[in-house]
Amino acid sequence: MRNWVAGILLSSILCNPVFAQHDHVQIAQQNMPAVVVVNVLKKDGGTFSGTGFILTQDGLMATSRHVLEDALYVNVTFNNAVVSGEAIPLAEQENTDLALLKISAQHLPYITLGNSDTVRPGQTITVIGNPRRLQNTVTSGIISQVRQKEDLIWHQISAPISPSSSGSPIFDENGKVISIAFASMAGENNQNLNFAIPVNYLRELLTANGFSVEDPTPEEPTNPLWRHLQKSWQISKRLFTRWFSKPQTVNP
Repeated sequence: MRNWVAGILLSSILCNPVFAQHDHVQIAQQNMPAVVVVNVLKKDGGTFSGTGFILTQDGLMATSRHVLEDALYVNVTFNNAVVSGEAIPLAEQENTDLALLKISAQHLPYITLGNSDTVRPGQTITVIGNPRRLQNTVTSGIISQVRQKEDLIWHQISAPISPSSSGSPIFDENGKVISIAFASMAGENNQNLNFAIPVNYLRELLTANGFSVEDPTPEEPTNPLWRHLQKSWQISKRLFTRWFSKPQTVNP
């Protein structure tokens, strides 16, 4: 009887279209605390803002190089509205528009880096950024193409990108950063022609400056059916425990 119920339940779960979708919600919830607004006071008195993300618990962060250009003072705003003390620019990589900065902190939430060498056109992505300072805006799309730009690789993405989104982390289906948004193609009739720097260039910048981040955990299976089976089994176990466990008596 229980096996029969389990079969029906598993089939109904697998057929539910909700489980056929990539879990943008989970990726957003896990990573929003590690995405910050980078606030810049420029030497000419003007201001500028972009997006950054935390790489280590002690405050190492990444953003786009042009966000920090001509900066006199920099700090960051977390998603709980807390503003840091001064953020110190540490290193930059001009040809890839990447930069590192550091704040004095401990026990911060941080993201996990993926491997951009495995990125393919059509792959689903989730982006967390701060367009127009609208903090922790989540958008989604796909890798439109992997393009050769002179000696570099760029990721063309379909996810919407707006001013102040430079430096936004782009996540794969497993919630790992595979590239960093930095530019859009201008033009009145252009739609979602946006570009990002593959994360392996960021790894090179980190290594060149003596920084070490945690290696990514082994890749989870990307086969959709396998992911659905894993989720379905977890839900089934909770339901079976609730339905078939012996009732407990509680004294008033």
